[in-house]
Amino acid sequence: MVLALLVRATWVQTYQAKALADNKNDRRKVIAQYAQPLGDIIVGGSPVTGSTRTEDNDLAYKRTYTDGPLYAAVTGFGSQVYGSTQLEGIYADVLDGTDPRLKNPLDALEGKQTKPGDVVTTIDPAVQRAGFKALGDKKGAAVALDPATGRVLSVVSTPSYDPSKISGASASDGEAWKQLSADKDMPMLNRALRQPLPPGSTFKLVVASAALEDGLYSSIDQPTTSPDPYTLPDTSQVLGNESASDPCENATIRNALKYSCNTVFAKMAVDLGQQKVAAMAKKFGFNNSKQDMPVRATASVYPSDMNRPETALSGIGQFDVSATPLQMAMVSSALANDGVLAAPHMVSKVVNGDGDTLQSYKDGDSTRIVSSSTAAQLRSAMQTVVESGTGTNARVDGAEVGAKTGTAQHGLNNSKTPYAWFTSYAKDKSTGKEVAVAVVVEDSDAARAEVSGNGLAGPIAQKMMAAALG
Repeated sequence: MVLALLVRATWVQTYQAKALADNKNDRRKVIAQYAQPLGDIIVGGSPVTGSTRTEDNDLAYKRTYTDGPLYAAVTGFGSQVYGSTQLEGIYADVLDGTDPRLKNPLDALEGKQTKPGDVVTTIDPAVQRAGFKALGDKKGAAVALDPATGRVLSVVSTPSYDPSKISGASASDGEAWKQLSADKDMPMLNRALRQPLPPGSTFKLVVASAALEDGLYSSIDQPTTSPDPYTLPDTSQVLGNESASDPCENATIRNALKYSCNTVFAKMAVDLGQQKVAAMAKKFGFNNSKQDMPVRATASVYPSDMNRPETALSGIGQFDVSATPLQMAMVSSALANDGVLAAPHMVSKVVNGDGDTLQSYKDGDSTRIVSSSTAAQLRSAMQTVVESGTGTNARVDGAEVGAKTGTAQHGLNNSKTPYAWFTSYAKDKSTGKEVAVAVVVEDSDAARAEVSGNGLAGPIAQKMMAAALG
């Protein structure tokens, strides 16, 4: 029996020690995690997180948030009871001081808990605040990118929540968690990164890119072969446009984007074929299940194995096409950046408690999506949309602005309030500043007849672009 006990003790101490120490149910690990103030998530040079002393349990500190609802879509939450999400979860070891890179050799030898590190983001507080304020009580989301670098300037999702209210282990934290979990509007869902929706007419930029790159049309000012109305191939279903008076018959790509002609892009998608449109969508980032920035975004989808009528509907961003605001911001970002997409990222570096860099994230890897010529032509067409088309609410004084609006069907037979979309870019040539933005308004108090990308989402994008260029 003594020999058996010795063997067992040796096994536990030698072979099982690490597994036992790493067990998520080990209370000692959680106590150690919250034994000291946590490191912070930094926005614009200032922390948007903090720590406060607790008095009602054996976990000494809990997480606090400055302007919690404003930055919840960036930080996620860190909770003593419910775990952590997004940046709080990805960098948990840095923020609680257990990351091995934080320890010096003596600390490691003595098993000391070292001073935690911080996570420095690329978020611009002015752009973040502009988007959050403009979305207000609407259900929706917005993303802003720096086209040249891929830096994420803003991630907004509404309705939001205050992570401070669920960070502790008290009864009130538990009640707040229950209320958030039961809320039908899902405030803890990051709509900007993790809720793909039909992108509607904003997807026409992808189809136009495919048509120009393929050579189906050589110029945005070349007339297309586009009847109005258009009968979907192999069916008797007739597709029209928002206004029967719009000059959509055989319209150029410029005018088809200006008036958002469904007939032009539905036929264009059929003429190209599903595979060519899918190939272009993939280049922009659709169907990428590993879009990490470093928070993983849900994949936007361009479906495969469609028949010709379905391909036609996909050309106007309907059928089973879906996109996140991040994805549609990436489309505008690539076109604004001469056809080159800089991979989005919202962390610039991770530092130790003394501010020394542990890991830096260089500006995103760049991939050419379309030629310089195609990008320049589509920017010109997008500018026409803002100057005299469906996107006039995006104008920013003194800046070059281009946009595409979208109104996507929602519900069986479009029985629910449509989604209002807006994707755009802006450049200030005097300062060199530029930004790409995408906004979706999922639900608002506007009457159904008043729902449009320009009317609901356009003003939000405009305020974010103005903040980024200011």
